[in-house]
Amino acid sequence: MRIIRGKYRGKRIVAPTRLPVRPTTDFAKEALFNIIENMFHIEQLKVLDLFCGTGNISFEFASRGAEDILSVDKHFGCIRFVFDTAKSLEFDQLRTYKADAFKFIEKTEESFDLIFADPPYALKNLSALPDLIIANNLLAQDGILILEHGDDIQFENHPNLLMHRKYSSVNFSFFKPE
Repeated sequence: MRIIRGKYRGKRIVAPTRLPVRPTTDFAKEALFNIIENMFHIEQLKVLDLFCGTGNISFEFASRGAEDILSVDKHFGCIRFVFDTAKSLEFDQLRTYKADAFKFIEKTEESFDLIFADPPYALKNLSALPDLIIANNLLAQDGILILEHGDDIQFENHPNLLMHRKYSSVNFSFFKPE
């Protein structure tokens, strides 16, 4: 994986092969960040990266100067890799937290301007994530949730769906509370 823009533009980051992850492709990530940059000033964002995996999205936000980033994953190896990489790149604004995402959603008292969630595509409760995040008030005023998912889940009738974008087999659904 590589960082596309910002302080570490072009930097390649090699994650251990043993991690149980499916990083967002560079093509989809670049398209995603073009949308985000048209919606927000990244430097002012407080970001939650749920199911952070290798930290691909977290590192991109950090390189572009996001104010505060919290990377959450239940896999110790993922959290260790993100923590160590953030430290080596001096991303002081990036925090890591080892937790099950659903338990984190229920317990956290923080709110975020942008939540990016990239769960395993086969996750049973994946379609419940938007409602759980909104019901637990994890989004700050005018905040959005971006959920990456496969083709088998559709959100076109969800009342909080803001927009949907598809890049090959990668889908991004954007949600905003009413």
